[in-house]
Amino acid sequence: MDSVFKALNDQTRREILELLKKKDLTAGEIAEHFNISKPSISHHLDILKQAGLVEADKQGQFIYYSLNTTVVDEILKWILKFTK
Repeated sequence: MDSVFKALNDQTRREILELLKKKDLTAGEIAEHFNISKPSISHHLDILKQAGLVEADKQGQFIYYSLNTTVVDEILKWILKFTK
């Protein structure tokens, strides 16, 4: 769970998750939305993958990233325990 909160602690990574909420994207497509280097985007994607928040699927020469809603659901369930 610590890796999830670490991943969510960064604005760029939260914005990447917002993009992936709409549709699966390649790293290049994600990079088009930011004014930072492609290696930096790759670093952010790696942290999101390690936290289980995104999944990577290689299709030909491209890797498509998608939101892993299972982890998001688990986080929401954990947070909702505090509202009761």
